[in-house]
Amino acid sequence: MTVGQRIVQLRHEKGIYQKELADYLQVSIGTVSNYENGRHYPDPATLCKLAEYFGVTCDYLLGRTTFRFNPEILYQSFTKDFTTSDFVNTVLELSPRNRGALVDYVSLLKLRNMENNSNQ
Repeated sequence: MTVGQRIVQLRHEKGIYQKELADYLQVSIGTVSNYENGRHYPDPATLCKLAEYFGVTCDYLLGRTTFRFNPEILYQSFTKDFTTSDFVNTVLELSPRNRGALVDYVSLLKLRNMENNSNQ
């Protein structure tokens, strides 16, 4: 997916028109259209503004990753004394066998959660 296609996708998800995005970026509607159609590419500062506006990373906009979320999510509390980043780092330290077991356990918890939600 190109930068322009990602901008279109994110704009539609947010339910905004090119004019709203152009106003935020302080550019013309034609410039936004040119970004979306691949005629021009946003400069680095504009790329950062786009990422901030849509709550994604610049790497996501550039197609370098499918991870959409702002890296700030890694600093959110996962539990009282454990951030999301702490959790990710802990998982990465596990052996491949234990990672597989963790995935199995998470799948079980998701099933249990779905059952609880359907019984309510």
